Amino acid sequence: MNTELSIYKPSLALLTDLYQLTMAYGYWKLGRQDDWGVFHLFFRRQPFGGGYAVACGLERVAEFVNGLRFDGEDIDYLASLVGADGGPLFERGFLDHLAAMELSCDIDAVPEGTAVFPHQPLVRVAGPLLQCQLLETPLLNLVNFPTLVATKAARICQAAGGQEVLEFGLRRAQGVDGGLTASRAAYVGGCTATSNVLAGRLFGIPVRGTHAHSWVMCFEDEPAAFDAYAAAMPNNCLFLVDTYDTLAGVRNAIDVGRRLRERGHELLGVRVDSGDLAYLSQIARRMLDEAGFERAVVVGSNDLDEHVIASLKQQGAGIAVWAVGTRLVTCHDDPALGGVYKLSAIRRDGVWRHTVKLSEQAGKTTTPGVLQVRRFRHEDNGPFLADMIFDELHPPPDGEAVIVDVKDATRRRVIETGTPSEDLLVPIFRAGRCVYTGPALADIRRRAADQLAALHSGIKRLLNPHEYPAGLEMGLHLLKTELVLKMRGLAT
Repeated sequence: MNTELSIYKPSLALLTDLYQLTMAYGYWKLGRQDDWGVFHLFFRRQPFGGGYAVACGLERVAEFVNGLRFDGEDIDYLASLVGADGGPLFERGFLDHLAAMELSCDIDAVPEGTAVFPHQPLVRVAGPLLQCQLLETPLLNLVNFPTLVATKAARICQAAGGQEVLEFGLRRAQGVDGGLTASRAAYVGGCTATSNVLAGRLFGIPVRGTHAHSWVMCFEDEPAAFDAYAAAMPNNCLFLVDTYDTLAGVRNAIDVGRRLRERGHELLGVRVDSGDLAYLSQIARRMLDEAGFERAVVVGSNDLDEHVIASLKQQGAGIAVWAVGTRLVTCHDDPALGGVYKLSAIRRDGVWRHTVKLSEQAGKTTTPGVLQVRRFRHEDNGPFLADMIFDELHPPPDGEAVIVDVKDATRRRVIETGTPSEDLLVPIFRAGRCVYTGPALADIRRRAADQLAALHSGIKRLLNPHEYPAGLEMGLHLLKTELVLKMRGLAT
């Protein structure tokens, strides 16, 4: 795993919710801190009403886990916390345990850029209960948001139909880390560049940008502003043309473009940031072509998302590059993935016990076991066929596989013997030691593109997508049903 960036240099052991520490303290008090538990991180519904999600955030997970230590200041702070009786919330012996703790968990995860679906584990953590519990909140924090942004970016890039999408959201992002996380995840999802210069330095993402309205307003008029910018940066002239009058701005950009050409440089294009983007971009495109600037692009911005872009393209907009900010980095229409982290098996004194959480909502009943996801393809390296969640404690039998829908047990799919497949969760940590070498960010981005290319087009529809076949292996379905009935006192 590539950890040389070390974005999170200080101790982040306290990046957690208090109840994680109180549960860890309870395990320690009862002498159960070393019971072996298995937890899975997953989400229950597709974001944005879509048909898929793009896993992201594993690099930061590995970086966090690799550096997880309770330092002296952490311990001092925890020692200062008091309970309802005014006494210390935690005994000194527990704090000493935390100070000396060395992580010994096994962690498996789906590689970044993988297409994923509800109820499938994105991360599996197995290890001492106390340690697993302390990882819940930070892992959710480090996986939920980037997965959401990567998915949103993939949808936006899909709507753009192969045209460039630039991520321009830093000024609207939720803080410094939100901006960095969003820029990286948007690149994984398919954006070609970012305006975020720090993200460019840290992650190697291409950076793009030109000037704002304030540049134009600093001069007597727009032609003077464009001329001054061309004199300062002749190799980066893409003019924002809607400060006063968009079409007049295009004419002014063309005039400056002619003078640039005389000096051996080229006008890169114009950006339209307000008004009727479809109409204005069509006229701008025609004006540029008629003036001999066929290679100059029209960039569109202004609260874009996949739905707006799809509509503009349907209207025949002349936009070739899409600069998307607020609605991408804030995931405007669905601002939380809703990932959860649930216990599914526990081992004490060498004996495994499957666990299940019940709910009045069927979709919130958890799946027991040490879970793995097997993805079947129509052929080697071909389109995806279906996904099957199975329990490694009770592996599926050889031969054909039967997949049962999580939400509707009457919906099943039979997979023929010999169908090409791969297991998605791969080892990341073993006994607390990182065993995974993460790919370069550009390779993660390519993986995401390849994964989405392997999905049927109906699954990638922006509205009312087809549901990808994914569910439980038949034996796991029967085990889950048996446990649920037993927990409800209905077992025969």
